[in-house]
Amino acid sequence: MRDERPLAAVPRTVFAVLIAALGLQIAVQFTQPKPVARAEALEAPPASEVFRVASLGEPVALAQLTTLYLQAFDNQPGISIPFSQLDYARVIRWLERIIGLDPSGQYPLMLASQVYSQVPDPARQRLMGDFVRDQFLLDPDVRWRWLAHVSIMAKHRMHDDALALRYAADITRHAPAAPSWARQMQIFILEDIGELESATIMLGGLLAEGRITDEHELRFLTNRLEEMKNVDNQTGMTKNGRPTRPKKPEF
Repeated sequence: MRDERPLAAVPRTVFAVLIAALGLQIAVQFTQPKPVARAEALEAPPASEVFRVASLGEPVALAQLTTLYLQAFDNQPGISIPFSQLDYARVIRWLERIIGLDPSGQYPLMLASQVYSQVPDPARQRLMGDFVRDQFLLDPDVRWRWLAHVSIMAKHRMHDDALALRYAADITRHAPAAPSWARQMQIFILEDIGELESATIMLGGLLAEGRITDEHELRFLTNRLEEMKNVDNQTGMTKNGRPTRPKKPEF
């Protein structure tokens, strides 16, 4: 066993130095400002070519990992970043890279239309709406549902009837495989904003095409067309005394 010196053998000056050092350390800790979490800015994504090389032949897997990174970016250690503080131009570029890796994936368009578009900022909502429209035009028969969503958002959240009508018209024009309720959105928006003549012409044309085969839907739209033709613009009632806007199918 080693010889151990008793504590009493330690010089008092050493004790004093140790106590002073401990006190100084405690004082320094108390005077230091508390650490503050700072939000990191969302960087621009790498070029598409870089993503393709990095995928190592597994672009869908990389698309999923990139989606997780982007989705988690607003929750950084010690801080939660409001969407309104994100650079939406960069968010869109990240979403474009993800779609480029996995064109059949729908999740980026869901994020754009139902997550990032919920920020109470019309400019950012418009950016997301136009991004969804641009992507819709690349594959209308698959991506129509996301444009339908932003059309509803434009009308009821942004109160921008012209924008809602533009998005709905694109579905009617470019997505023949979309369900009838989506292709009819343009007609009902026209009616809601008082463009009854245009709505009547469009509904008449839709019925004349003969593509609506469901008996209940055909009866509803035929009756609706007759009521729109007979509407009294002064009273807002049809000639048989019914209101101009009966309950329509929910979109």
